[in-house]
Amino acid sequence: MTAVDYGAEIYPYPPPINEHTKAFAESIGAQIVWGRAEAIKYGGHSLSPLSFTEADRGQKFVMCSLNGAACTWIAAKVPALLIGGPLNASAVAEKANALRAALGANITVVPCGETWPDALENENKLRPSIEDYLGAGMIVSKLIGSKSPEAQVCVGAYQSIKHQWRDLIWDSISGRELRKRGYEQDVLHCAQIDVTTAVPILEGNRFVNANR
Repeated sequence: MTAVDYGAEIYPYPPPINEHTKAFAESIGAQIVWGRAEAIKYGGHSLSPLSFTEADRGQKFVMCSLNGAACTWIAAKVPALLIGGPLNASAVAEKANALRAALGANITVVPCGETWPDALENENKLRPSIEDYLGAGMIVSKLIGSKSPEAQVCVGAYQSIKHQWRDLIWDSISGRELRKRGYEQDVLHCAQIDVTTAVPILEGNRFVNANR
């Protein structure tokens, strides 16, 4: 989202990063967005939002994240695919409400989750994360129309803790994991609310700013 806010184009691609990914990136003249640890080794941009700046305007990037890129690749055939979170909660809800009215389609909010770094071989690596759960509630609370029971629970959860939002994200499993690795500023950045009106929307095979 931060990359699109700066005017970059993001191409989601199924993980993992391999020779196919590198060939695709080369074919469109794009850079690969590495994981944080890989970026230290190879250089370039990483999944840390703070690795993007205004200098990336108009640049192309291929992203293979295990959660976001994988989910968007699967959902690419929907009438409109938006990316939302705390950073653009009001803007993405406004755009979703407008598209719902224009297309006559229902809105589905999909929290992408996280993965356990130390899961055993026979364990599911998927980790439901409170930042996704509460972030979904934040966005859904701004959507027009009836809501499923699951959506209402997310909204209720967010509304009950919204005054503690930043503290909870800071001390969540994801927050602690990033802070332990030295990415405190990533946690602080991603816990901000409504700091951008940028709304990434999938056009063809790339995300651009719907409000550009």
